[in-house]
Amino acid sequence: MRIPAGRSEQWQRMLRSGRWRGCLALLTGALPALAFPAPSLWWLAGVGLVPWLLLIRSADTKRRAALDGWLGGTGYMLAVHHWLMPSLHVFIVVLAALLGLLWAPWGLLVHRMLGGPVSAAAVAPAVVVVPCGWLVIELVRSWEALGGPWGLLGASQWQVAPALRVASVGGVWLVSLVVVAVNTAVALLFVTAAARAVAAVGIVVCGLAVGSMAKWAPQPEESGVARIAVVQPGVFTGVHSAERRLALSERLTGSLAGRDLDLVVWGESSVSVDLALRPDITARIAALSRRVGADVLVNVDARQTDRSGRTGIFKSAVLVGPDGLTGDRYDKMRLVPFGEYIPARSVLGWATSLGRAAGEDRLRGTRQVTMSLPGADGGNGLRIGPLVCFESAFPDMSRRLTRDGAQLLIAQSSTSSFQHGWAPGQHASLGALRAAENGRPVVHATLTGVSTVYGPRGERVGAPLGTDTSGAAVFDVPLATGTTLYVRLGDWPVQGAAGVLALFCAFEAVRSLMRRDRGGPAGVTGEAGVTAAAVAEPVARSGP
Repeated sequence: MRIPAGRSEQWQRMLRSGRWRGCLALLTGALPALAFPAPSLWWLAGVGLVPWLLLIRSADTKRRAALDGWLGGTGYMLAVHHWLMPSLHVFIVVLAALLGLLWAPWGLLVHRMLGGPVSAAAVAPAVVVVPCGWLVIELVRSWEALGGPWGLLGASQWQVAPALRVASVGGVWLVSLVVVAVNTAVALLFVTAAARAVAAVGIVVCGLAVGSMAKWAPQPEESGVARIAVVQPGVFTGVHSAERRLALSERLTGSLAGRDLDLVVWGESSVSVDLALRPDITARIAALSRRVGADVLVNVDARQTDRSGRTGIFKSAVLVGPDGLTGDRYDKMRLVPFGEYIPARSVLGWATSLGRAAGEDRLRGTRQVTMSLPGADGGNGLRIGPLVCFESAFPDMSRRLTRDGAQLLIAQSSTSSFQHGWAPGQHASLGALRAAENGRPVVHATLTGVSTVYGPRGERVGAPLGTDTSGAAVFDVPLATGTTLYVRLGDWPVQGAAGVLALFCAFEAVRSLMRRDRGGPAGVTGEAGVTAAAVAEPVARSGP
């Protein structure tokens, strides 16, 4: 990294100082979070990792590089989850630090590939291996128990049309891979003169790859339009009162009469009672269905009994028709850690005393379902695939619904606890990625957040309902047929990244053994100096 001549000694002292360097690692790790909503500086994603990469490169030891990776990962996790602070308080720092550990082996990997004098021949492997390491970390932390796939770097490109086409080929994973590859190539421009020309070629290759996918990737063809209404009571209208919330939802739904609708969607937790045990409320919603001429998809957050006889609190998408309950019900499968259940409650139950953690664990559904809307889409019926809140962040769940025949994906959300942060906008933006990945429109209906709709290519349909809105809106949602490459092939970028890392670790191990057999210092790999075991072991620990 080039230091201005007038401040060279000052910067060098800061970089050598553990305290200052730690602060820089936290800040540079947090920088890419500005690419997400609400700042939405999407262009920053292409260079946002560069300061962090150069900081790790400048580490004088492997231990320092791993620490830079850990602190940077902690900063990133804090930045993309900062809106949880009112709920988890200081515990969010603990969680961020634990998740940040996943970036410690990545710090070693970056130091190995970018540290010391980098030859032109080493640039191409670096532009491949470093992004693969990042992608495996994203896969590991996407496990539900570790917080799920919130803040995947590729998701920051939700409003960039070429990036959405890339998502249709390899999901948000491929977008992340390209973004980190571009960052790595840009960082190499600052390393050595020998590396610059090859790094520039790498940037051009990434651009050509994105352009090729944008032009030639197969896309579904539009096949009609569904008229979908979204009802959003709003946070300033008694959202914390279940009865007032229900009454307002009913009034807003009633105002939609005569709009020739195919479906009315309510947000998450819009109903707080078991409809099977409250025929009076079910009858009221059924009357609304008859009045507007369409089924109503509500969301029940209450103690219920599922088909297997389990009784507990479920969050369920329930379809109500003109004659009452249709029998279609989906119970949320992936729950929010601490928000809807406490992992290892016997050990971590004390977290409930620090914030708004779940006082009682919700129960999980056992399978995904699709629901049929009779008479919709010109009488042919329309199949919808429901998701509940957090589940819209998981690419595999939307893909499964699409493969099961869903023509329209619906995410019911609330975000009532996070109205004044970045969470509502960031959550709503995930619908664009899911739509582009699957070639299916997505309706993101919230109780109090940002309600919006995306077409089958990830394009926004109509005007969204903001966090300050209480009302109902009708969207003409374009439907589509056909499948994307992502639906056909699945998470192949992640599998490829794991394979590349496995080959890299094997290569480093063989090279280390060969050096030992020749009598050289085992594991020395140049000025960056990191053993194969030092890279392979932590990378293996963070693998899938």
